[in-house]
Amino acid sequence: MLKTLVCAVAFTLPVMAFSAPPKMSNGMMVDSDGMTLYTFDKDTTPGKSACIGGCAKMWPAATAGANDRASGDWSFVPSADGGNQWAYKGHPLYRYAKDTNPGDMNGDGFKGMWHVAKP
Repeated sequence: MLKTLVCAVAFTLPVMAFSAPPKMSNGMMVDSDGMTLYTFDKDTTPGKSACIGGCAKMWPAATAGANDRASGDWSFVPSADGGNQWAYKGHPLYRYAKDTNPGDMNGDGFKGMWHVAKP
């Protein structure tokens, strides 16, 4: 029984891998599902998202998984739900609820405050 348990653990551990931060696609930033990421002009306090309440429902944070690691220009800020939200050069990143397919950019220019995230 103990040998079986040890073997199961040994084979399970290598499967766990660290996720990568959002990536570039067609000159814009996308999440791991290929969904467009956005920045918000009201995010003026470093390390803090200004998008809370109803805003956070329409513009959900680009959240990081428990195993994600920030590096270089990629960092985390606290998200509205208490988790980690991806940020690029200190700017929190968001998805737009009305983007339903990878590559959709329906939120670009929304109210003049939301923009497709680009390097």
